[in-house]
Amino acid sequence: QLETLEQEEQECLELTPHPTEKTTHIVSHEHGMTVTKTLQEGEAERQCLSFSYSRAKLRGLLLEGASLLLLRLLARRQTMPLDLAFPAINTEGDLCTSSY
Repeated sequence: QLETLEQEEQECLELTPHPTEKTTHIVSHEHGMTVTKTLQEGEAERQCLSFSYSRAKLRGLLLEGASLLLLRLLARRQTMPLDLAFPAINTEGDLCTSSY
């Protein structure tokens, strides 16, 4: 029984004259998870958006780190169950489905 407690993703684009930095921070708490997205484009004001998902919506959630562990386990067992799918959070922070 593994559970993601916290995850942070950072993306930097060195585009002249407006470098862009995107950060997504996901943290678990007793009611579910909070996703905080930050966007900094050049000298513009930093934009920040935060939203939460309830535990009920996240049942079976598979984030990036857990997905890597699952892929390694499946490769080691050399087997793939049919219709293997989990709730996930995409790069925009929206709930989606991750299918294998």
